Amino acid sequence: MSTETVLVHRDPTVLAEAVAARLITTVVDAQAAHGSAHVVLTGGRNGNALLAALAAHPARDAVNWAQVDLWWGDERYLPAGDPERNAVQAAAFLDAVRPLGARVHEMPADDGSSPEDAAARYAAELRAAAPNGADLPVFDVLLLGVGPDAHVASLFPGHPGVKQTEGTVIAVHDSPKPPPTRISLTLPALRTAHQVWLLAAGPDKADAVALARTTPTPETAPAGAVTGTTRTLWFLDTTAAGKLT
Repeated sequence: MSTETVLVHRDPTVLAEAVAARLITTVVDAQAAHGSAHVVLTGGRNGNALLAALAAHPARDAVNWAQVDLWWGDERYLPAGDPERNAVQAAAFLDAVRPLGARVHEMPADDGSSPEDAAARYAAELRAAAPNGADLPVFDVLLLGVGPDAHVASLFPGHPGVKQTEGTVIAVHDSPKPPPTRISLTLPALRTAHQVWLLAAGPDKADAVALARTTPTPETAPAGAVTGTTRTLWFLDTTAAGKLT
């Protein structure tokens, strides 16, 4: 049976440090259980703060990074090196763990091909790392930042992407948040993770968190519609939790 827990921390810095410590422990436990780990990363303000805290954590190297696959839940479809890409904003963390052997699976950058082609290539990369016959590897932890409109990955309320019930990766056009073209895992793909961790900090996230916790439908609050198969954790600071009852 899947469980759901809300954890509230004093401020964004403490939140990032607490999640970094828990992620290290969770990955070490996963490796002890089955030798390797698959983690899905998230970008944005809270995701980047977490990755910075993880890169600087004194216990970071307790993880056997040579047995970790790092994936992305979504990406801005921009040219390689563009500072708006999630993978570029996470460069400090990725540069710290790549030399230790971590397998970093960045979503394709815009090379002139269609975003649909890029989504298909990423879906194929996921399939290649999956158990025989499966479309996805088994994600031990999937990280998601919660947007002020309660979006997660690049799945926005009322947008066509939240209605996608088949496939694992989609192209997103006309995103309400710039840039307009993106690549994202689908809701069904997000829901396959053992543990889903949702991150939100700041007063601008309070309405979204309250909506997602009370009206968890994909059309109105995609953040509330993603749960882990064994565990769902909401990591909030006091301001993001301010409108919860």
